[in-house]
Amino acid sequence: MAPGFAAAALLPGASFAQRALSTDRLIIRSGRPEDLETPVHLLNSWITPNDVFFVRSHFFTPIVDAAPWRLQVDGNVESVLILTLDDIRRMPSTTVTATLECAGNGRAFFEPPVPGVQWRKGAVGTATWTGVRLADVLQRARVTASTRYIWLDGADTGVGAAPDFIRSLPIEKAMQRETLLAYEMNGEPLPVSHGFPLRAIVPGWEGAYSVKWLTHLQASTRDHDGAFVQAGYRYPRKPVAAGALVAVADTVPLRDMPVKSIITAPGPDAVFPAGAPLTVAGFAWAGEAEIARVEVSTDGGGTWQPAQLGRDRARYAWRQFAYVWRTPAAGSHRVLSRATDTRGMTQPATAAWNPAGYVWNAVDAVAVHVGTAVPPRAVDPPIAPGGDSALLTSRCLSCHDVELIAQQRLDAAGWGREVDKMIGWGAPVTGGERERLIADLVRLFPAHRSAAP
Repeated sequence: MAPGFAAAALLPGASFAQRALSTDRLIIRSGRPEDLETPVHLLNSWITPNDVFFVRSHFFTPIVDAAPWRLQVDGNVESVLILTLDDIRRMPSTTVTATLECAGNGRAFFEPPVPGVQWRKGAVGTATWTGVRLADVLQRARVTASTRYIWLDGADTGVGAAPDFIRSLPIEKAMQRETLLAYEMNGEPLPVSHGFPLRAIVPGWEGAYSVKWLTHLQASTRDHDGAFVQAGYRYPRKPVAAGALVAVADTVPLRDMPVKSIITAPGPDAVFPAGAPLTVAGFAWAGEAEIARVEVSTDGGGTWQPAQLGRDRARYAWRQFAYVWRTPAAGSHRVLSRATDTRGMTQPATAAWNPAGYVWNAVDAVAVHVGTAVPPRAVDPPIAPGGDSALLTSRCLSCHDVELIAQQRLDAAGWGREVDKMIGWGAPVTGGERERLIADLVRLFPAHRSAAP
């Protein structure tokens, strides 16, 4: 953490840019840490408004006062920099429109279930980001030729022995013109939930590289050895069987994102009168590539028709698409979308299972009902710890909200791995308590519950 940083909640003089986001319209996947999903029907414009843009946090959200805040740039540099926000704002600015997506977006759809935030479709959004090029800051510090990675660290810190959230960005990506240190989002100062006063924007790569609340950049000759680089945000080198355990040595860092599309209208189980035309709309994106085409099927994948792409476009931003279905027959229909990118990659029918639940990009689908009513879907009742779950309350709920725990659909073995990870991160669970805690989790949050709504 850089010298001169003022930590969260220690300073009373909050900046105007630190106003809290309203969560009224977002789906709370976790309140602590703050993980908020955008309902798909609110993804209805090329630029996602700040107040409905998804939020991903690994630890509790810091509140940073702009006056004492500093960004330190050190390591393999000839000139250590300690920059104020005013220093950064005086540098030449640039604006990039880019889509950010959490690597785990769609995790709730994997079977067998995998642990983590059970995002469905809405951990994605597109914004215009304004700031300075990361390359300009690194050149000002005169990064040495031996530098291979830039380590990015923010003001958020873990609880207990949890590892610091640090990401390691290869120097080639760091020096790209579109890689930013952003201080504005959609023309406004960054909201605190989105990284005030400064965050990285790494277009085309999975969202965890776009580190929030930046305080420290370190140039290095090597990859960072922390858990969020060496164990997290990694993907199997080759396809694995569903449910298999994969050794870290058999994984590689997850970087570029695959081609993907989502249908944002109509919503699931929407009902329409017979005979009226119906517009199928949504978005498609492809990491560092661009979208070449989107196709829509109204017969469950039997036939496909080209959708029209929207005019708004940018290299690292999603494309809006629309298809007018002019003669829908009465009955229930399964409507699909699939995108193809400029690399020739097309969305698969089934996403490749992996133990972290990353990069779900299967063909998207919604059920539509024409000229017929559909009974409401059954929803599992909410679960809250009670009765003899005092151990769960004291050991788990001190750091996590019950929403995050209740989403998981894990069996005893899965809960055992999660408990062991938390013990490794400093959770005060004794050997005798471990089995009782796992039994409580299995009893209160059974694996047969449906995926997150």
